[in-house]
This record gives sequence, C-alpha cells and structure tokens, in this order.
Amino acid sequence: MPENVSAAASDASSASAAVPLPSLAEQAERLIGLGVPEVAGIPADRLRAYAATAGGDGGDLLLAVHPDLAPASVLAPLLRHGDKPGFVVTDMADVDRFTPDGIDLPDAPLYVVAGPDRGDRMANWSPEEALPALHKEDRTPLLLTEGIHWLLQQPAVLERNRCFMTIGSRLRKPNGSFDARTPAIWISNGTGRDGRERRNAPKVGWCWWNNRHTWLGFASTTGRRP
Repeated sequence: MPENVSAAASDASSASAAVPLPSLAEQAERLIGLGVPEVAGIPADRLRAYAATAGGDGGDLLLAVHPDLAPASVLAPLLRHGDKPGFVVTDMADVDRFTPDGIDLPDAPLYVVAGPDRGDRMANWSPEEALPALHKEDRTPLLLTEGIHWLLQQPAVLERNRCFMTIGSRLRKPNGSFDARTPAIWISNGTGRDGRERRNAPKVGWCWWNNRHTWLGFASTTGRRP
C-alpha cells in the first residue's frame, strides 16, 4: 500500500476541505435555488421542514437527496468551478447505473451525511486498497451523488490536484461481477473529448478499480441517518 503523504502536506492540502458546512437550513435553500426539489419531486417546504428538524446545525452534516430521486446525471450539470458548469464524461452515459454498494443508505427521500472527508491521505492508493482501509477507520465511502451534493454546498472542496473518488457507487454487470470503472470527480483540463471550452470545469468521470492516481483521494463519511 502506498505511503501516506507527510502530516504537514496533508494538513495544507486539506485546508479548504475542512471548512465547516453551512447550516442545514442554508443547505436546503441552496438546493431549492438550484431547482433540486423540483427534479426530485419534493416540495420545497418539505425540504425546509426536514432541514429544521434533522438535528445539528451544519458544521459536519451534509444534506442529501436520495439518488433514486436526484441522480448524478441531473446533479452534475449544477456543479460550478469558477464560471464553468459541471458535466459527465461522454463515455459514462450509464452514470446513473452506478448505485450504492455495501452502503447502509437510509430508506428516505432526504437524509444527512456526517463528517464528509476528501481522503487526501489516500492519494495514490487504488480503490481496491482504499476501501478496506476506510472500513478499518469505521468510515464508508461516499456515493457519487453525495460527493456532488458536497460540492454543491462547498465548491472550494474541489481543488486542482486535490480531487476525489466516490467508490460507494458501483455498477454490477448482468453476470453479477463489478464493472471495473469507479466514479470520481475532478477538474477537467479541457483535453480530448472534454473540449477546450470545458477546461477548469467540474468533471464526473471514472478510473479503474486497481489504478492509482496521485491527485485523487477517497471521499468518505462517518455515517448516514434519515
């Protein structure tokens, strides 16, 4: 397993990722402003009421809409990095088929994700190496939709060379085996099929399960609750 980065480097690289989240009420208003409740079929007042009663005052709590109601293909274009909107790579047209795997996801339209972390300490690890390490820390990987929700509330978490994978979402093939692609969110360089106009845009893409990338950590949470 790759060596961790130094403590000083890790602290420096995690600075923006450690900024407290807005209150749940503020997060709800952000989602309402983006039109997420309409897409999800959830009345805005219901979202506000949930935020008022879910407990906690933001900080380390992230408000999320169940992926069945607000899938990644709908949420990704709402992302922004500077003035650039987010997008899904062209060879991931099946992005919404990447669903929770081994995740105890609340059976509710709305839920909170506790203590989201970008996982910089695992940069240059493969997903295969990172998953058991997260479990030993009593953490579970974020879903792709949860990672997008996080960036909708805190765009600054996505930094060039400090981006993250969301390996809680996997795709099962018809034969029951896993697709080797695993979802990740990073900043486009505007090359290849992305197109120059997408340089510096938030990009939902994929990496291979056994590959390592020095610029991708592994986003995770301490738990979820309805």
